[in-house]
Amino acid sequence: MSSSKGGGAEREDRGPVRLESDPHGEVGVPAHAYFGSQTVRAIRFFAIGNPMPIAVVRALARVKQAAALANAELGVLDGEKSRWIVQAAEEVLEGRHDGEFPLRVFQSGSGTQTNMNVNEVIANRAIELAGGVRGSKCPVHPNDDVNRSQSTNDAFPTAMHLAAVEALDDELIPSLRELAGELRRKAEEFSDIVKIGRTHLQDATPLTLGQEVSGWASLVERGIDRVVSARDALFEVPLGATAVGTGANAPHDFGERAVARLATLTRRPFRPHPNRFAALSAHDEIVHASAALRTLAGSLYKIADDLRWLASGPRAGLGELVLPANEPGSSIMPGKVNPTQCEALAMACARVIGNDAAIAFAGSQGRLDLHVMKPLMIDRFLDSVSLLAEACTSFTAFCVVGIEADRERIRRHVEASLMLVTALVPRLGYDRAAAIAKRAASEGTTLREACLAMGELSADEFDRLVVPSKMVPR
Repeated sequence: MSSSKGGGAEREDRGPVRLESDPHGEVGVPAHAYFGSQTVRAIRFFAIGNPMPIAVVRALARVKQAAALANAELGVLDGEKSRWIVQAAEEVLEGRHDGEFPLRVFQSGSGTQTNMNVNEVIANRAIELAGGVRGSKCPVHPNDDVNRSQSTNDAFPTAMHLAAVEALDDELIPSLRELAGELRRKAEEFSDIVKIGRTHLQDATPLTLGQEVSGWASLVERGIDRVVSARDALFEVPLGATAVGTGANAPHDFGERAVARLATLTRRPFRPHPNRFAALSAHDEIVHASAALRTLAGSLYKIADDLRWLASGPRAGLGELVLPANEPGSSIMPGKVNPTQCEALAMACARVIGNDAAIAFAGSQGRLDLHVMKPLMIDRFLDSVSLLAEACTSFTAFCVVGIEADRERIRRHVEASLMLVTALVPRLGYDRAAAIAKRAASEGTTLREACLAMGELSADEFDRLVVPSKMVPR
Protein backbone atom coordinates (compact mmCIF):
# COMPACT_ATOMS: atom_id res chain seq x y z
CA MET A 1 0.00 0.00 0.00
CA SER A 2 1.20 3.50 -0.75
CA SER A 3 1.78 5.77 2.22
CA SER A 4 1.50 8.97 0.19
CA LYS A 5 -0.15 11.97 1.79
CA GLY A 6 -3.91 11.90 1.63
CA GLY A 7 -3.72 8.18 0.90
CA GLY A 8 -7.05 7.32 2.53
CA ALA A 9 -9.15 9.76 0.49
CA GLU A 10 -7.34 8.84 -2.72
CA ARG A 11 -8.01 5.14 -2.25
CA GLU A 12 -11.72 5.77 -1.93
CA ASP A 13 -11.68 7.35 -5.40
CA ARG A 14 -9.57 4.70 -7.11
CA GLY A 15 -11.57 1.52 -6.78
CA PRO A 16 -14.40 -0.33 -5.10
CA VAL A 17 -14.89 0.20 -1.41
CA ARG A 18 -16.72 -1.49 1.39
CA LEU A 19 -18.49 0.50 4.06
CA GLU A 20 -17.44 0.02 7.65
CA SER A 21 -18.69 1.78 10.74
CA ASP A 22 -16.91 2.77 13.91
CA PRO A 23 -17.80 5.15 16.76
CA HIS A 24 -17.33 8.10 14.40
CA GLY A 25 -19.63 6.84 11.66
CA GLU A 26 -19.29 5.10 8.32
CA VAL A 27 -16.03 4.99 6.40
CA GLY A 28 -15.27 3.76 2.91
CA VAL A 29 -12.48 1.17 3.05
CA PRO A 30 -10.76 -0.17 -0.07
CA ALA A 31 -12.56 -3.45 -0.78
CA HIS A 32 -9.30 -5.41 -1.14
CA ALA A 33 -7.74 -4.10 2.10
CA TYR A 34 -7.28 -6.12 5.26
CA PHE A 35 -7.12 -2.93 7.30
CA GLY A 36 -10.31 -1.21 8.31
CA SER A 37 -12.00 2.06 9.15
CA GLN A 38 -9.64 3.25 11.85
CA THR A 39 -6.64 2.76 9.59
CA VAL A 40 -8.36 4.72 6.82
CA ARG A 41 -8.99 7.59 9.22
CA ALA A 42 -5.37 7.50 10.36
CA ILE A 43 -4.13 7.57 6.76
CA ARG A 44 -6.14 10.72 6.22
CA PHE A 45 -5.33 12.56 9.43
CA PHE A 46 -1.70 11.58 10.01
CA ALA A 47 0.08 12.02 6.68
CA ILE A 48 3.21 13.12 8.54
CA GLY A 49 6.75 11.81 8.23
CA ASN A 50 8.12 8.40 7.42
CA PRO A 51 6.31 5.04 7.66
CA MET A 52 6.11 3.18 10.93
CA PRO A 53 8.99 0.66 10.92
CA ILE A 54 7.73 -2.75 9.85
CA ALA A 55 9.68 -4.19 12.78
CA VAL A 56 7.25 -2.49 15.16
CA VAL A 57 4.27 -3.89 13.21
CA ARG A 58 5.69 -7.41 13.39
CA ALA A 59 6.48 -7.03 17.06
CA LEU A 60 2.86 -6.04 17.65
CA ALA A 61 1.75 -9.12 15.72
CA ARG A 62 3.83 -11.23 18.08
CA VAL A 63 2.20 -9.50 21.05
CA LYS A 64 -1.22 -10.33 19.58
CA GLN A 65 -0.23 -13.98 19.32
CA ALA A 66 0.89 -14.10 22.94
CA ALA A 67 -2.28 -12.34 24.08
CA ALA A 68 -4.56 -14.67 22.09
CA LEU A 69 -2.89 -17.74 23.54
CA ALA A 70 -3.09 -16.39 27.09
CA ASN A 71 -6.72 -15.37 26.65
CA ALA A 72 -7.59 -18.86 25.42
CA GLU A 73 -5.82 -20.42 28.40
CA LEU A 74 -7.85 -18.22 30.73
CA GLY A 75 -11.11 -19.07 28.98
CA VAL A 76 -11.94 -15.51 27.93
CA LEU A 77 -11.36 -16.15 24.22
CA ASP A 78 -12.73 -19.04 22.21
CA GLY A 79 -9.99 -21.52 21.31
CA GLU A 80 -10.87 -21.49 17.63
CA LYS A 81 -10.74 -17.69 17.50
CA SER A 82 -7.38 -17.82 19.22
CA ARG A 83 -6.02 -20.20 16.56
CA TRP A 84 -7.25 -17.96 13.75
CA ILE A 85 -5.67 -14.91 15.36
CA VAL A 86 -2.38 -16.73 15.91
CA GLN A 87 -2.30 -17.92 12.29
CA ALA A 88 -3.15 -14.48 10.89
CA ALA A 89 -0.50 -12.88 13.08
CA GLU A 90 2.04 -15.43 11.88
CA GLU A 91 1.37 -14.35 8.31
CA VAL A 92 2.11 -10.76 9.36
CA LEU A 93 5.35 -11.94 10.94
CA GLU A 94 6.28 -13.70 7.71
CA GLY A 95 5.88 -10.43 5.80
CA ARG A 96 2.93 -11.61 3.74
CA HIS A 97 0.89 -8.49 4.48
CA ASP A 98 3.47 -5.72 4.70
CA GLY A 99 1.49 -3.55 2.30
CA GLU A 100 -1.40 -3.42 4.77
CA PHE A 101 0.51 -1.19 7.18
CA PRO A 102 0.68 2.27 5.59
CA LEU A 103 0.63 4.44 8.71
CA ARG A 104 3.28 6.96 9.66
CA VAL A 105 5.37 7.42 12.78
CA PHE A 106 3.82 10.76 13.66
CA GLN A 107 0.42 9.82 15.07
CA SER A 108 -0.97 9.46 18.56
CA GLY A 109 1.84 9.51 21.11
CA SER A 110 0.68 6.14 22.43
CA GLY A 111 0.76 4.46 19.01
CA THR A 112 -3.00 3.82 19.01
CA GLN A 113 -3.39 4.10 15.25
CA THR A 114 -0.73 1.49 14.53
CA ASN A 115 -2.08 -0.82 17.22
CA MET A 116 -5.52 -0.62 15.62
CA ASN A 117 -4.02 -1.07 12.15
CA VAL A 118 -2.51 -4.35 13.35
CA ASN A 119 -5.73 -5.34 15.13
CA GLU A 120 -7.78 -4.74 11.96
CA VAL A 121 -5.44 -6.59 9.61
CA ILE A 122 -5.18 -9.61 11.90
CA ALA A 123 -8.93 -9.62 12.52
CA ASN A 124 -9.85 -9.47 8.84
CA ARG A 125 -7.37 -12.16 7.89
CA ALA A 126 -8.65 -14.31 10.78
CA ILE A 127 -12.21 -13.76 9.52
CA GLU A 128 -11.14 -15.07 6.12
CA LEU A 129 -9.51 -18.08 7.72
CA ALA A 130 -12.82 -18.72 9.49
CA GLY A 131 -14.70 -18.51 6.19
CA GLY A 132 -16.23 -15.12 6.96
CA VAL A 133 -16.48 -11.84 5.06
CA ARG A 134 -13.66 -9.33 5.27
CA GLY A 135 -14.77 -6.17 7.10
CA SER A 136 -17.68 -7.86 8.87
CA LYS A 137 -15.98 -8.01 12.29
CA CYS A 138 -17.49 -11.47 12.63
CA PRO A 139 -16.52 -13.98 13.91
CA VAL A 140 -13.35 -12.09 14.94
CA HIS A 141 -13.53 -8.51 16.17
CA PRO A 142 -10.44 -6.27 16.10
CA ASN A 143 -11.11 -4.81 19.56
CA ASP A 144 -13.08 -7.49 21.36
CA ASP A 145 -10.93 -10.41 20.22
CA VAL A 146 -7.55 -9.37 18.79
CA ASN A 147 -7.13 -6.59 21.36
CA ARG A 148 -8.76 -8.52 24.22
CA SER A 149 -7.18 -7.98 27.65
CA GLN A 150 -4.93 -5.27 26.19
CA SER A 151 -4.68 -1.56 25.64
CA THR A 152 -2.48 0.23 23.17
CA ASN A 153 -0.82 1.60 26.28
CA ASP A 154 0.68 -1.76 27.24
CA ALA A 155 0.74 -3.54 23.87
CA PHE A 156 2.71 -0.84 22.04
CA PRO A 157 5.54 -0.44 24.59
CA THR A 158 5.82 -4.22 24.80
CA ALA A 159 6.24 -4.23 21.02
CA MET A 160 8.79 -1.41 21.33
CA HIS A 161 10.94 -3.53 23.61
CA LEU A 162 10.56 -6.62 21.44
CA ALA A 163 11.48 -4.74 18.24
CA ALA A 164 14.45 -3.11 19.97
CA VAL A 165 15.76 -6.42 21.36
CA GLU A 166 15.45 -8.18 18.01
CA ALA A 167 17.22 -5.35 16.19
CA LEU A 168 20.09 -5.34 18.67
CA ASP A 169 20.45 -9.13 18.66
CA ASP A 170 20.00 -9.73 14.94
CA GLU A 171 21.62 -6.64 13.42
CA LEU A 172 23.91 -4.60 15.63
CA ILE A 173 25.63 -6.98 18.03
CA PRO A 174 26.79 -9.42 15.29
CA SER A 175 28.21 -6.56 13.19
CA LEU A 176 30.04 -5.15 16.20
CA ARG A 177 31.52 -8.52 17.08
CA GLU A 178 32.77 -8.89 13.53
CA LEU A 179 34.39 -5.46 13.68
CA ALA A 180 35.97 -6.12 17.07
CA GLY A 181 37.34 -9.45 15.87
CA GLU A 182 38.91 -7.92 12.79
CA LEU A 183 40.47 -5.12 14.83
CA ARG A 184 41.95 -7.73 17.17
CA ARG A 185 43.44 -9.54 14.19
CA LYS A 186 44.96 -6.30 12.94
CA ALA A 187 46.36 -5.57 16.40
CA GLU A 188 48.16 -8.91 16.31
CA GLU A 189 49.36 -8.35 12.75
CA PHE A 190 50.86 -4.98 13.69
CA SER A 191 52.20 -6.00 17.10
CA ASP A 192 55.87 -5.72 16.05
CA ILE A 193 55.66 -2.25 14.50
CA VAL A 194 57.02 0.48 16.77
CA LYS A 195 55.58 3.87 15.88
CA ILE A 196 55.47 7.31 17.35
CA GLY A 197 52.56 8.06 19.65
CA ARG A 198 50.68 11.34 19.43
CA THR A 199 48.92 13.39 22.06
CA HIS A 200 47.17 16.67 21.24
CA LEU A 201 48.02 15.70 17.62
CA GLN A 202 51.68 16.30 18.52
CA ASP A 203 54.51 13.77 18.69
CA ALA A 204 54.68 11.75 21.91
CA THR A 205 56.53 8.67 23.16
CA PRO A 206 56.51 5.47 21.08
CA LEU A 207 54.07 2.60 21.21
CA THR A 208 53.37 -0.24 18.82
CA LEU A 209 50.80 0.04 16.09
CA GLY A 210 49.32 -3.14 17.51
CA GLN A 211 48.81 -1.45 20.87
CA GLU A 212 47.11 1.49 19.22
CA VAL A 213 44.76 -0.76 17.27
CA SER A 214 44.07 -2.83 20.38
CA GLY A 215 42.64 0.32 21.92
CA TRP A 216 40.15 0.56 19.08
CA ALA A 217 39.21 -3.10 19.50
CA SER A 218 38.65 -2.57 23.22
CA LEU A 219 36.39 0.41 22.56
CA VAL A 220 34.18 -1.74 20.36
CA GLU A 221 34.21 -4.66 22.78
CA ARG A 222 33.25 -2.48 25.72
CA GLY A 223 30.61 -0.86 23.55
CA ILE A 224 29.14 -4.33 22.96
CA ASP A 225 29.07 -4.91 26.71
CA ARG A 226 27.14 -1.68 27.26
CA VAL A 227 24.66 -2.50 24.51
CA VAL A 228 24.10 -6.01 25.89
CA SER A 229 23.58 -4.65 29.40
CA ALA A 230 21.06 -2.09 28.13
CA ARG A 231 19.33 -4.74 26.03
CA ASP A 232 18.81 -6.96 29.06
CA ALA A 233 16.68 -4.26 30.72
CA LEU A 234 14.39 -4.34 27.68
CA PHE A 235 13.27 -7.86 28.53
CA GLU A 236 10.97 -6.31 31.15
CA VAL A 237 7.64 -5.50 29.47
CA PRO A 238 4.30 -4.07 30.69
CA LEU A 239 1.89 -6.39 28.86
CA GLY A 240 -1.12 -6.86 31.13
CA ALA A 241 -1.06 -3.30 32.48
CA THR A 242 -3.82 -2.26 30.02
CA ALA A 243 -4.77 1.44 30.15
CA VAL A 244 -3.08 2.95 33.22
CA GLY A 245 -1.23 0.06 34.86
CA THR A 246 -4.04 -1.47 36.88
CA GLY A 247 -4.83 -4.28 34.43
CA ALA A 248 -8.43 -3.15 34.00
CA ASN A 249 -10.52 -5.41 31.69
CA ALA A 250 -7.91 -8.17 31.81
CA PRO A 251 -8.07 -11.39 33.85
CA HIS A 252 -6.07 -11.35 37.04
CA ASP A 253 -2.98 -13.21 35.80
CA PHE A 254 -3.27 -12.36 32.12
CA GLY A 255 -0.05 -10.32 32.12
CA GLU A 256 2.08 -13.09 33.57
CA ARG A 257 0.64 -15.67 31.19
CA ALA A 258 0.91 -13.44 28.12
CA VAL A 259 4.49 -12.46 28.86
CA ALA A 260 5.39 -16.11 29.44
CA ARG A 261 3.86 -16.91 26.04
CA LEU A 262 5.84 -14.05 24.50
CA ALA A 263 9.03 -15.47 25.94
CA THR A 264 8.24 -18.90 24.52
CA LEU A 265 7.31 -17.57 21.08
CA THR A 266 10.43 -15.41 20.78
CA ARG A 267 12.84 -17.72 22.66
CA ARG A 268 13.94 -14.68 24.65
CA PRO A 269 13.68 -14.12 28.41
CA PHE A 270 10.89 -11.57 28.49
CA ARG A 271 9.39 -11.04 31.93
CA PRO A 272 6.77 -8.76 33.49
CA HIS A 273 7.96 -5.26 34.32
CA PRO A 274 8.36 -4.86 38.10
CA ASN A 275 6.16 -1.75 38.11
CA ARG A 276 3.56 -1.37 35.40
CA PHE A 277 2.80 2.24 36.32
CA ALA A 278 6.40 3.21 35.67
CA ALA A 279 6.45 1.14 32.48
CA LEU A 280 3.45 2.97 30.97
CA SER A 281 4.32 6.49 32.07
CA ALA A 282 8.02 6.46 31.13
CA HIS A 283 10.33 4.56 28.81
CA ASP A 284 13.64 4.90 30.57
CA GLU A 285 14.81 1.50 29.30
CA ILE A 286 14.71 2.79 25.72
CA VAL A 287 16.41 6.03 26.78
CA HIS A 288 19.15 4.03 28.51
CA ALA A 289 19.63 1.74 25.51
CA SER A 290 19.84 4.74 23.20
CA ALA A 291 22.50 6.24 25.47
CA ALA A 292 24.52 3.04 25.00
CA LEU A 293 24.19 3.49 21.24
CA ARG A 294 25.28 7.12 21.54
CA THR A 295 28.35 6.10 23.55
CA LEU A 296 29.15 3.46 20.96
CA ALA A 297 28.73 6.02 18.17
CA GLY A 298 31.28 8.25 19.89
CA SER A 299 33.77 5.39 20.04
CA LEU A 300 33.21 4.44 16.42
CA TYR A 301 33.60 8.04 15.32
CA LYS A 302 36.93 8.21 17.16
CA ILE A 303 38.15 5.05 15.42
CA ALA A 304 37.09 6.31 11.99
CA ASP A 305 38.71 9.69 12.63
CA ASP A 306 41.96 8.12 13.85
CA LEU A 307 42.14 6.11 10.66
CA ARG A 308 41.60 9.26 8.59
CA TRP A 309 44.49 10.97 10.36
CA LEU A 310 46.88 8.03 10.18
CA ALA A 311 46.09 7.47 6.50
CA SER A 312 46.24 11.16 5.59
CA GLY A 313 48.40 12.06 2.65
CA PRO A 314 49.56 9.86 1.12
CA ARG A 315 52.63 12.09 0.76
CA ALA A 316 51.76 15.34 2.50
CA GLY A 317 50.13 13.84 5.57
CA LEU A 318 50.96 11.23 8.19
CA GLY A 319 50.62 8.38 5.72
CA GLU A 320 51.38 5.64 8.24
CA LEU A 321 48.41 3.51 7.24
CA VAL A 322 47.21 2.64 3.77
CA LEU A 323 43.46 2.16 3.39
CA PRO A 324 41.84 0.14 0.60
CA ALA A 325 41.38 2.10 -2.63
CA ASN A 326 37.79 1.11 -3.29
CA GLU A 327 36.75 3.79 -5.75
CA PRO A 328 37.98 7.04 -7.35
CA GLY A 329 38.03 9.79 -4.75
CA SER A 330 37.61 12.88 -6.86
CA SER A 331 35.77 14.05 -9.93
CA ILE A 332 38.56 16.51 -10.76
CA MET A 333 41.80 15.13 -9.25
CA PRO A 334 42.87 11.90 -11.00
CA GLY A 335 44.33 9.21 -8.78
CA LYS A 336 42.95 10.64 -5.56
CA VAL A 337 41.73 8.09 -3.00
CA ASN A 338 39.67 9.21 -0.02
CA PRO A 339 38.84 7.51 3.32
CA THR A 340 35.24 7.08 2.26
CA GLN A 341 34.32 4.20 4.57
CA CYS A 342 35.58 6.25 7.52
CA GLU A 343 33.46 9.18 6.41
CA ALA A 344 30.36 7.04 5.92
CA LEU A 345 30.75 5.61 9.41
CA ALA A 346 31.35 9.07 10.86
CA MET A 347 28.13 10.37 9.29
CA ALA A 348 26.16 7.42 10.62
CA CYS A 349 27.53 8.15 14.08
CA ALA A 350 26.51 11.79 13.80
CA ARG A 351 22.98 10.71 12.91
CA VAL A 352 22.87 8.32 15.88
CA ILE A 353 23.92 11.09 18.25
CA GLY A 354 21.12 13.24 16.82
CA ASN A 355 18.64 10.39 17.22
CA ASP A 356 19.69 10.04 20.83
CA ALA A 357 18.98 13.72 21.44
CA ALA A 358 15.44 13.18 20.11
CA ILE A 359 15.00 10.03 22.20
CA ALA A 360 16.33 11.70 25.34
CA PHE A 361 13.88 14.57 25.00
CA ALA A 362 11.01 12.31 24.03
CA GLY A 363 11.81 10.11 27.00
CA SER A 364 10.96 12.99 29.32
CA GLN A 365 7.46 13.30 27.91
CA GLY A 366 5.53 11.09 30.29
CA ARG A 367 2.23 12.78 31.05
CA LEU A 368 0.89 11.59 34.39
CA ASP A 369 -0.04 7.93 33.75
CA LEU A 370 1.00 7.60 30.10
CA HIS A 371 4.04 8.38 28.01
CA VAL A 372 3.05 10.16 24.80
CA MET A 373 6.01 9.99 22.40
CA LYS A 374 6.33 6.24 22.00
CA PRO A 375 6.33 6.02 18.18
CA LEU A 376 9.05 8.65 17.83
CA MET A 377 11.28 6.89 20.35
CA ILE A 378 11.14 3.46 18.76
CA ASP A 379 11.45 4.86 15.23
CA ARG A 380 14.64 6.76 16.08
CA PHE A 381 16.02 3.87 18.12
CA LEU A 382 15.58 1.38 15.29
CA ASP A 383 17.09 3.89 12.87
CA SER A 384 20.17 4.14 15.09
CA VAL A 385 20.53 0.38 15.32
CA SER A 386 20.22 -0.14 11.57
CA LEU A 387 22.62 2.69 10.74
CA LEU A 388 25.30 1.44 13.12
CA ALA A 389 24.89 -2.17 12.04
CA GLU A 390 25.10 -1.38 8.33
CA ALA A 391 27.93 1.13 8.74
CA CYS A 392 30.00 -1.26 10.87
CA THR A 393 29.50 -4.13 8.44
CA SER A 394 30.62 -1.95 5.54
CA PHE A 395 33.51 -0.43 7.51
CA THR A 396 34.81 -3.87 8.48
CA ALA A 397 34.53 -5.42 5.04
CA PHE A 398 35.72 -2.51 2.91
CA CYS A 399 38.18 -0.76 5.20
CA VAL A 400 39.48 -2.59 8.28
CA VAL A 401 40.14 -5.92 6.57
CA GLY A 402 42.36 -4.24 3.99
CA ILE A 403 44.33 -1.84 6.20
CA GLU A 404 48.08 -2.00 5.62
CA ALA A 405 50.94 -0.36 7.48
CA ASP A 406 53.60 1.70 5.70
CA ARG A 407 56.48 0.36 7.76
CA GLU A 408 59.13 2.58 6.16
CA ARG A 409 57.09 5.74 6.72
CA ILE A 410 56.48 4.76 10.33
CA ARG A 411 60.20 4.07 10.86
CA ARG A 412 61.18 7.51 9.51
CA HIS A 413 58.64 9.22 11.75
CA VAL A 414 60.04 7.43 14.79
CA GLU A 415 63.62 8.32 13.98
CA ALA A 416 62.74 11.97 13.38
CA SER A 417 60.68 12.42 16.51
CA LEU A 418 62.02 14.75 19.18
CA MET A 419 59.95 12.99 21.82
CA LEU A 420 62.47 10.16 21.99
CA VAL A 421 64.28 12.56 24.29
CA THR A 422 61.97 11.24 27.00
CA ALA A 423 64.33 8.26 27.27
CA LEU A 424 67.07 10.62 28.51
CA VAL A 425 65.04 12.05 31.41
CA PRO A 426 65.98 9.35 33.95
CA ARG A 427 69.68 10.02 33.22
CA LEU A 428 69.78 13.79 32.59
CA GLY A 429 66.63 15.11 34.22
CA TYR A 430 63.72 16.94 32.64
CA ASP A 431 65.36 20.34 32.13
CA ARG A 432 68.58 19.11 30.47
CA ALA A 433 66.61 16.72 28.24
CA ALA A 434 64.26 19.58 27.27
CA ALA A 435 67.24 21.73 26.31
CA ILE A 436 68.45 19.01 23.95
CA ALA A 437 65.05 18.75 22.30
CA LYS A 438 64.78 22.52 21.98
CA ARG A 439 68.19 22.79 20.32
CA ALA A 440 67.42 19.96 17.89
CA ALA A 441 64.14 21.63 16.95
CA SER A 442 65.64 25.08 16.45
CA GLU A 443 68.63 23.84 14.45
CA GLY A 444 66.78 21.17 12.48
CA THR A 445 69.10 18.44 13.66
CA THR A 446 68.50 15.06 15.24
CA LEU A 447 68.37 14.53 18.98
CA ARG A 448 71.58 12.56 18.75
CA GLU A 449 73.39 15.40 17.00
CA ALA A 450 72.12 17.99 19.47
CA CYS A 451 73.02 15.84 22.46
CA LEU A 452 76.57 15.27 21.21
CA ALA A 453 77.02 18.94 20.30
CA MET A 454 76.01 19.96 23.82
CA GLY A 455 78.40 17.41 25.32
CA GLU A 456 75.68 15.82 27.43
CA LEU A 457 76.42 12.22 26.45
CA SER A 458 78.79 10.19 24.30
CA ALA A 459 77.53 8.60 21.13
CA ASP A 460 77.60 5.16 22.73
CA GLU A 461 75.68 6.39 25.75
CA PHE A 462 73.03 8.04 23.61
CA ASP A 463 72.63 4.94 21.45
CA ARG A 464 72.30 2.74 24.51
CA LEU A 465 69.65 4.93 26.14
CA VAL A 466 67.55 5.94 23.15
CA VAL A 467 66.17 2.71 21.69
CA PRO A 468 62.54 3.19 20.55
CA SER A 469 61.64 -0.50 20.90
CA LYS A 470 62.78 -0.45 24.55
CA MET A 471 60.51 2.52 25.23
CA VAL A 472 57.44 0.40 24.54
CA PRO A 473 56.39 -1.73 27.53
CA ARG A 474 54.96 -5.03 26.35
